[in-house]
Amino acid sequence: MSKFFGYILTPIFYIFFGLILCIFHPIQWICYKLFGYKAHKTSVDMLNFFLTYCQIFLFNSISFKNEYDLPTDRPIIFAANHQSMYDIPSLIWFLRKYSAKFISKIELTKGIPSISINLRLGGGANINRKDNKQAISEIIKLGRRMKENNWSTVIFPEGTRAKDGMVKQFQFGGIATILKAVPNALVVPIAIENSWKIVRFGMFPLTTGHALKWTVLKPIEPGLKTPNEITLEAETEIRKVLEQEITL
Repeated sequence: MSKFFGYILTPIFYIFFGLILCIFHPIQWICYKLFGYKAHKTSVDMLNFFLTYCQIFLFNSISFKNEYDLPTDRPIIFAANHQSMYDIPSLIWFLRKYSAKFISKIELTKGIPSISINLRLGGGANINRKDNKQAISEIIKLGRRMKENNWSTVIFPEGTRAKDGMVKQFQFGGIATILKAVPNALVVPIAIENSWKIVRFGMFPLTTGHALKWTVLKPIEPGLKTPNEITLEAETEIRKVLEQEITL
């Protein structure tokens, strides 16, 4: 039934999703050019509020749970599993207080309304996956901006989306690179549930009636831990929420 209703509701979802992207594209440009970074960030936050709650057109519910009093005067590395592109708007919206930035493919900086302009102006890292030197350099620059501005970043240590919802083994390279530039960053795991189900059949039809969940887990103080140990701890805690065992 979820797939059946998807055939009916997916076009409605895409119409509203696309309209929101088109409407906020000039809004972002005006905010940035006339009023600067803070106004631009506010416009991006509002953009992602509407993108997040577009899920109502698919009858998908949104739940974000955070029981921890996370600092706003210290950079944070949010380490999350990754299930679909719909993970991202909700992370931007719910983590807006922490000025969370993303590491994105450089190809996305052109041609996508609202998304591309935000990637160019928002302060994240846009990396060329075919150029390892450029990628590391951009991530280090992001770390420096985090340190200077008390920004945070969201990283997906799996490296790619888990299309079946099963968590892939986390890679420690991204966390290690950021921690070199901002060693006082707090590492906070986030477990994402069920967003993979939306795209289980690809772009069309999207499926309906899912409980989409984002759960902030216990922060990890880097201290004397190695990046490998930190990454494994984050992966383990996320797997506990998803009830998946680590396979090495």
